[in-house]
Amino acid sequence: MNRKRKGITAERELLHKFWKAGWACVRIAGSGSIKYPMPDVIASNGFKQIAIEIKNIGSDYKYFPKKEIKELIEFSQKFGAIPFVAVKFSGKPWLFLSVDDLKETKQGFAIQFENEKAKGFSFEELIEFFDKL
Repeated sequence: MNRKRKGITAERELLHKFWKAGWACVRIAGSGSIKYPMPDVIASNGFKQIAIEIKNIGSDYKYFPKKEIKELIEFSQKFGAIPFVAVKFSGKPWLFLSVDDLKETKQGFAIQFENEKAKGFSFEELIEFFDKL
């Protein structure tokens, strides 16, 4: 499966999970390929909105360019959403991290599953956290 198809499949997987959990969710086709900052997915429980950059990778480490996270934050501020990254590491459950919890490097942001899982949310924990607010 090529990288683009793998990403689309991950976005659709999360879209279905949000709807099954009672949230509204939309996938933004073309995110990352137009001049405006756009997340991959926007989801809402009717009270809170989250903007999500989604990655599906075959390792335990993911690097995000600064521009990608900066644009996620910019969109979220204008839209009134909370910015998150969701990463599906190979053989692991989804991990959702607030952009505030990303580890900054000289060129961007890095996530390693074993180091970040304590800071992040599983899908179920994310839903439970926001549904309690």
